[in-house]
Amino acid sequence: MSKELQKKDDAIQVVYAEIQQLIQAARDKVYQTANFEMVKAYWEIGKRIVEEEQQGKDRAEYGRYLIKELSQRLQAEFGKGFNEANLRRMRLFYQAYPIRSALRNELSWTHYRVLIHVENAEARQFYEKEAIQEHWSYRALERQIGTHYYERLRASQKKKAVIAEAKENTKELKMTPDDIIKSPYMLEFLNMNPDLKYLEKEVEQGLIDKLQDFLLELGKGFAFIARQKRISMEHTEYYIDLVFYNCLLKCYVLIDLKSGRLTSEDVGKMDTYIRVFEDKVRQKDDNPTIGLILCTKKDDAVVKYSMLNDNQQIFASKYMAYLPSEEELKREILREKQLIELEKQDRDDQSNSSRNE
Repeated sequence: MSKELQKKDDAIQVVYAEIQQLIQAARDKVYQTANFEMVKAYWEIGKRIVEEEQQGKDRAEYGRYLIKELSQRLQAEFGKGFNEANLRRMRLFYQAYPIRSALRNELSWTHYRVLIHVENAEARQFYEKEAIQEHWSYRALERQIGTHYYERLRASQKKKAVIAEAKENTKELKMTPDDIIKSPYMLEFLNMNPDLKYLEKEVEQGLIDKLQDFLLELGKGFAFIARQKRISMEHTEYYIDLVFYNCLLKCYVLIDLKSGRLTSEDVGKMDTYIRVFEDKVRQKDDNPTIGLILCTKKDDAVVKYSMLNDNQQIFASKYMAYLPSEEELKREILREKQLIELEKQDRDDQSNSSRNE
């Protein structure tokens, strides 16, 4: 490249970088503004519910009736983001933050859903400040609260070491503007259906597609129930990749796909899913719920069936006659993973070739 062309290219690169920053800053501002409008709306809803509850003679009974009736009407018009559980959270949000000017636009609704369960006001303020300064995602915030960071820091004689450890443990959990716009709560607030292909990594999403087809084609009684099934426990939301009902076994089958190595945390989370289904979904005539965890590594896969401990004998003696074996699932997952990655590589190559022409 001649010096003259190089000079022009350098100038264009400078302009490009400046425009890139302008666009990113504008996007960040739009996302933050949209998020804070949602936060303020939920605060106002919580306030209105609390004010109305105080009008009833039997406040507790009237409060339950009020939230149930509001939820039915609001969901019919504005979607599932206004179910009873969320309306109760909005009420709790207002009670925890009775002064609206105290709300911070740097924090998302997901952050506040975690913060409202911190009863100690000083601790809550501490976590707010840290989440903003350190750009914590809600996962980082949830982690630090769960490990009692505030209490440990106050009690420690070596505060610098505790702070350094916190920074190390949360450095991979920084919040980005995309966390806001991809948030299912934002999509629910806008009455939009979450775009599952947008929310998941392409290869993982492709594996879920193939796994869904594979189980339905087995002819062993699998009926599709839900995808990215949301379940709630206290202030935590979980999403199960796939939920089936097996008509022959008469039980629910919950499937979760994980990237990388199987961990005890993955197993514990699946046990949580199963307990929720056993408690809230399973009917008297249903058999115990089954969990299936699929972990994909570079050239390997780990498959683990899971049930609650007191049901293991039932699982071993009866269920394996109808469920695909772990080896069958491993082979299917690895085969499909290789095909999906090859297809993705072909598309990338074609796209690169088109840009170079």
